[in-house]
Amino acid sequence: MTNDSLKNDPKVLRAWCFYDWANSVYSLVITTAIFPIYFVALTKSPQGDMVDFFGYNISASVLYSYALTGAFLTIAFLSPILTAIADYGGNKKSFMRFFCYMGSFACMGLFFFTKQTLSVSILLFMVAAIGYSGSIVFYNSYLPEIATEDRFDKLSARGFSLGYIGSMILLIISLALVLYPELVGIEDSSLPARISFLMTGLWWFGFSQYSFAYLPSNPNHQKRTGSYLLNGFKELGLVVKQLKTLPMLKRFLIAFFFYNMGVQTVMYVASLFGSKELNLPDNALITVLLIIQAVAIAGAYFFAWLSGKIGNTKAIAWAVLVWIGVTIGAYFVTTGNEYYMLAFVVGAVMGGIQALSRSTYSKLLPETKDHASFFSFYDISDKVGLALGTLAFGITEQIFGSMRNSILTLLVFFVIGLIVLLTIKTKKLEATDAVVV
Repeated sequence: MTNDSLKNDPKVLRAWCFYDWANSVYSLVITTAIFPIYFVALTKSPQGDMVDFFGYNISASVLYSYALTGAFLTIAFLSPILTAIADYGGNKKSFMRFFCYMGSFACMGLFFFTKQTLSVSILLFMVAAIGYSGSIVFYNSYLPEIATEDRFDKLSARGFSLGYIGSMILLIISLALVLYPELVGIEDSSLPARISFLMTGLWWFGFSQYSFAYLPSNPNHQKRTGSYLLNGFKELGLVVKQLKTLPMLKRFLIAFFFYNMGVQTVMYVASLFGSKELNLPDNALITVLLIIQAVAIAGAYFFAWLSGKIGNTKAIAWAVLVWIGVTIGAYFVTTGNEYYMLAFVVGAVMGGIQALSRSTYSKLLPETKDHASFFSFYDISDKVGLALGTLAFGITEQIFGSMRNSILTLLVFFVIGLIVLLTIKTKKLEATDAVVV
């Protein structure tokens, strides 16, 4: 592991956190807000929401779920191979930059998303998801290499908070375009949303340059020769063997797999649910998302503080209990006001559970230089879980004809995650009263 004396450089820590500012606009504008609403509006017709995808007739909302599933399974397959190569060659920043550029340019390409380009645009949507997910695994793996363990919780929370603030700013700009296009002379009703996709790609690409300027290319100063591909697979094999000797880390990955499956699926389908099941107008849905983002900033810092008082495992367990309550409430929600109340609660626990999960995994890692490879397993748990979550959500809707019934599948995921989480016992996750960074 990198010498602690080389860690906690304020400039590097700021650059790391700032990538959350850069890429989180994708999560909000493309994943959660403008794109899903635009997608529903574009594919809705008096005959239903059936669309033609390369000659195949399918429900638009089911296609949306399946597209995400395909994207996340792709990155789950590639991630361990690429991270092992990156660990061997000591060039994780190059991989991170590649996926960042892939995702940001795909977002820019969504500017051309119309009914006539639906099939190609869905593929771009998948490429954007692959780019975002691919860059995140390398980004997350920097945490134990640039900071000491006592700073993990607060630094992780700081990154997510910056991401929430940055994405709120771009969402407000996008919202102004969508609601008041006449102020800037826009007459085409589809153009404001498509401009927001373009701005998302430009924001992500542009602000990431600050992070790439200061993040170390090779924090462990590795100098390797030989075949990167062959030795990358050997590196991955060593990590897999080491993982087998770490029971608490394996348990956390299993717990994370299940509860995160519920968390991420909720975030990906929340707008579709509000639009399709509750018939909420677009401006109401975006207002809900702004509420979630604003509350999530405080939630991330609150749970970082709570982990210092009661420990990481207990703090995450409390967050999962709240998520269980959210899913039960979502099944019965019928009005806009009830949806707003749920959004407030979601925001309060969303930032906390995301930030704490990342820092908790970092604390459970052994002394190693293969951080990217270890984080690829974290990413696999995230992406395979999300792929299965969106797949289960889509299949349940297809079978029963209602997104409301799909919510019950998420409840099962949260309960299983909580049960496994409560079996994790280790001093590394006990209360520490961590310092503020």
